[in-house]
Amino acid sequence: MELEEYRAIIEGVLFASGEEGVPKKKLMDLLGMDKSSVNDLIESMQEAYMHPSRGLMIMESQGTLHLTTKPEHASYYKRLLDSPSATRLSQASLEALAIIAYQQPITRIEVDDLRGVKSDRSIQTLVNRGLIEEKGRKDAIGRPILYGTTKDFLIYFGLTSIDDLPPLEDLQHPEDMAGDADLFFEKFEKDPLNDED
Repeated sequence: MELEEYRAIIEGVLFASGEEGVPKKKLMDLLGMDKSSVNDLIESMQEAYMHPSRGLMIMESQGTLHLTTKPEHASYYKRLLDSPSATRLSQASLEALAIIAYQQPITRIEVDDLRGVKSDRSIQTLVNRGLIEEKGRKDAIGRPILYGTTKDFLIYFGLTSIDDLPPLEDLQHPEDMAGDADLFFEKFEKDPLNDED
């Protein structure tokens, strides 16, 4: 295998590992290389990333490697995170979130049934945002994943527990959940998530 291919693999592995990063020892095992060889590859990549045309860098912290952005570009990342669109969810995701919050633990198929449309993308978005997470498996055919809200969800909405969710007094049937999802978010008028795609 060519050195460029090893570099490409390292870059992909570091990207895929996200915030957790990859311990150098793990990288050595993945590549089947000794410490010296891996160090040489990392050093050559770090040098290449130093070029002004590159927006990333490889940082090592306590033996773990991370692919990170360059600190000199921090003001641009702050602007991105501060922009309203960076934190907003679509109406579909808001509906799915409300259903999960009130009906948890619940499967994706059950969310689909209540909304009347597929919710795969919405649920993936909510998982990626850390607002919902897997809560186990339902004892049914296929053992589908059960979803529920996270601690981050509670913190974000200023709740101490799920019991603090505002009641949906007008809700007569579970099938009304999607239609009444807005009631949930009306309680949080300052919530930056509420946006329509």
